[in-house]
Amino acid sequence: MTSNALTVPAVALGTWAWGDSGEAGDGYFGSQLSESGLREVVETAQSEGFTLWDTAVAYGMGRSETVLGRALAGLDRGRYQLSTKFTPQLAGDGDDPVADMLSQSLARLDTDYVDVYWIHNPADVERWTPSLIPLLRSGRVRHVGVSNHNVKEIALADQILGEAGFRVEAVQNHFSLLYRGPERAGVLDYCREHGLPFFAYMVLEQGALTGRYSPANPLPEGSNRAAAYNEVLPRLQALTDRMGAIGEARGASAAEIATAWALAKGTTPIVGVTKAAHVDGLVRARGIELDEAEIAELEALADATGVDTRGWWEQEM
Repeated sequence: MTSNALTVPAVALGTWAWGDSGEAGDGYFGSQLSESGLREVVETAQSEGFTLWDTAVAYGMGRSETVLGRALAGLDRGRYQLSTKFTPQLAGDGDDPVADMLSQSLARLDTDYVDVYWIHNPADVERWTPSLIPLLRSGRVRHVGVSNHNVKEIALADQILGEAGFRVEAVQNHFSLLYRGPERAGVLDYCREHGLPFFAYMVLEQGALTGRYSPANPLPEGSNRAAAYNEVLPRLQALTDRMGAIGEARGASAAEIATAWALAKGTTPIVGVTKAAHVDGLVRARGIELDEAEIAELEALADATGVDTRGWWEQEM
């Protein structure tokens, strides 16, 4: 068993968009990022107590890990946590693809261990999970989580790790006002019953739930997220307008209300941060308590959109 329990923050910091920074303005999010700007994000986040950084090989095919490693350079390694992922669909054909992918991630992140290592997608739980055991024993991986797994797959991974004295210590799935599949399929209940923290990614639906975008102001043309969301922005208007109104009464934005909703559901949201101002929003969201009537109203408005944001890479829960 790992010697120390995973330290779970109120909010984790997502760096999927940092994968775009290999070529400014080109990538999944259409982000234009600079090393100095991201270093400012790191310094602001660290000063506010947001210290768990979530990335993956798949985010820009290693670019996110590389940029994150540079942004964290010089900081005491004990002051922050790193979370990255093994993606079976990107596995090489060597003798130990999991260890190989981890080694590449460690080199890009400029560290000798990761605090949380996730199996990014289930693919074949019985095949990939055992490879995590020697990595845990070596200390190169401190804690193991599973991402995009359903209840049956989480339980199987936990059983495999349990036979070696370890366990699944966290679950990370897509969860937002527009996509509540993990809740409806019992994943959140399973996590509560087994004392597992649930990390919710895409809480802001790649910007579509921030209130910043609308039919008149669509997401960046040419980006993958524009292709996924611009068409449905008119259907989201009533929801984002109401989120904005609830936020206005608290001195907060629609994005902060979306984050506060995820917190109210007992999850740890992973929120993408590309500007220091985004961290200020997380500070506000952390202090917002939505009441039951507000939560029910937002969920009803979200259901009324008829929008399904399950990604092409995500299985039905």
